[in-house]
Amino acid sequence: MYIKHFEADRKLYAIISEQLDPIPLTNNIMHKLINSIMSQQLSTKVADILQKRFLLLINKKNILPKHVLAFTQAQIKAIGLSSQKANYITNVAQFFLTQKLSNKKLHTLTNQQLITLLTQIKGIGQWTVEMLLMFGMGRENVFTTGDYGIKVAMVKIYKLQHLTGKALLNKMEDISKKWHPYQTYACRHLWMYKDGTANI
Repeated sequence: MYIKHFEADRKLYAIISEQLDPIPLTNNIMHKLINSIMSQQLSTKVADILQKRFLLLINKKNILPKHVLAFTQAQIKAIGLSSQKANYITNVAQFFLTQKLSNKKLHTLTNQQLITLLTQIKGIGQWTVEMLLMFGMGRENVFTTGDYGIKVAMVKIYKLQHLTGKALLNKMEDISKKWHPYQTYACRHLWMYKDGTANI
């Protein structure tokens, strides 16, 4: 049980109310990335609508790069996306096709190798890949300093209000080292705390 591991960090341990279930693995990493692009800066409700429209457009049970590339950017945009997002989605499909990327191949790579590889795609930043690792690939030891919710929670819990910029990020990284090899679970509890769903 990972919670026992967090006893060494009293401040994190104090906000944990229950053991979280492991995150299911996605059966289509490319599709998960595309969903992430569609969801950026949108409410969950709007993102769900767009994702359903995308599935209807592609009309395939297991979406492959060739299925996405069979449509023009204008056709993809027509489901309600911006031109930029439609372009990014095409970029993802083209990259997966060109690099011959499969779920099996991607699962053999380390977290850093995946970040280095996938951030080559225009429209995919480090935070997006970190979320993929956490919520699509089942990686248990991922920490992100680029997430607003994580930052807000850590500033409050660890009383880091006096720090800003690089100094704050460095302190967050330093604290997160205590959570190895379960950083992903720590992040999930921090999000729960920030959203008010964990015991405070």
